[in-house]
Amino acid sequence: MNPSHDKPILLTLFTLLQLSNPINASPSPLITALYAFGDSTVDSGNNNYIPTLFRSNHSPYGRSFPAKLSTGRFSDGKLATDFLASSLGLKSTIPAYLDPSVKPLDLLTGVSFASAGGGLDDRTAMLSLTLTMDKQWSYFEEAVRKMKSVVGELETNRVIKNAWFVISAGTNDMIYNVYDHVLGSFISVSDYQDYLLRNVEAFVQRLHDAGARRITVAGLPPIGCLPVQVTLGTVTLPRIFHKRICTENQNTDSQLYNQKLLKLNFLLSQRLRGSKILYLDIYTPIMDMIKHPHKYGLEETLKGCCGTGFLEAGPLCKSLSGTCDDVSKYLFFDSVHPTQKAYSVIATYALQKLLPLL
Repeated sequence: MNPSHDKPILLTLFTLLQLSNPINASPSPLITALYAFGDSTVDSGNNNYIPTLFRSNHSPYGRSFPAKLSTGRFSDGKLATDFLASSLGLKSTIPAYLDPSVKPLDLLTGVSFASAGGGLDDRTAMLSLTLTMDKQWSYFEEAVRKMKSVVGELETNRVIKNAWFVISAGTNDMIYNVYDHVLGSFISVSDYQDYLLRNVEAFVQRLHDAGARRITVAGLPPIGCLPVQVTLGTVTLPRIFHKRICTENQNTDSQLYNQKLLKLNFLLSQRLRGSKILYLDIYTPIMDMIKHPHKYGLEETLKGCCGTGFLEAGPLCKSLSGTCDDVSKYLFFDSVHPTQKAYSVIATYALQKLLPLL
């Protein structure tokens, strides 16, 4: 993921300053809120309130969450954004914007507008009947109006200027359109990635125009190592080779996308003066957990805890599916989504690399 010509940029951006123990760091008074946009990796439960099959507000999801609540998070517990918010001293978890229990005052410290099944390509969300990025944006505008009605325009503008905005999407786009060809095919993988990145650029510009100055865009994970992709890749191998291994060409695609995103964020930071447009590398910590599982106390990294661990996710991951005995030893909870433990590792990595730069 980090070819030699990109290393100087990475060193410049990420290693000048680091926190020795970020999870236990003192709350930063500079970051006022955390707002998330994107897909299931940062959806706290918005899909519970829209007519879609892409839901996880049922058991066994949430088995590690406080009170074992199935909140609509696609994991056994908290997401990375929850850990980020609690580490910053903002709140213990980031709520879903559409949750009716969320009040206007709650908006001042952060919410998630994300929607599982969505993507940077609006057609991806339309296919799964979830929230497009345009719809997520409209909800953000609505939230801004609510905040202004409570604390006024000046305070709302201050909150937005000092908030941390996180965008995490793209995996569904690659799986649906490139690997499954649900939406048809582009000229090449690289061309489609360029299309997605143009959408990233437009969304970042929108945020900047609305007053956001701290914006982080997550890259792609090693898609070829997601349990469902490992399963589908294994099907195409002769039976004698039915060993669960990552689909390397998909991982190579993820690395290519991430390199392009890193460069885009650097260029946006140069163009949008006064803004910090940062790249969140999720590929590296996930791949490190896969390659060095015992370093994290993991035992199973290429299949999920739910059911067989090969295909179950969302509506297919149910109480009757059964789950593993010890979820803390698993990297993935279902066939697509990380466990709470894995999200904690990703959050720690993010804080180490990015917090000093925000």
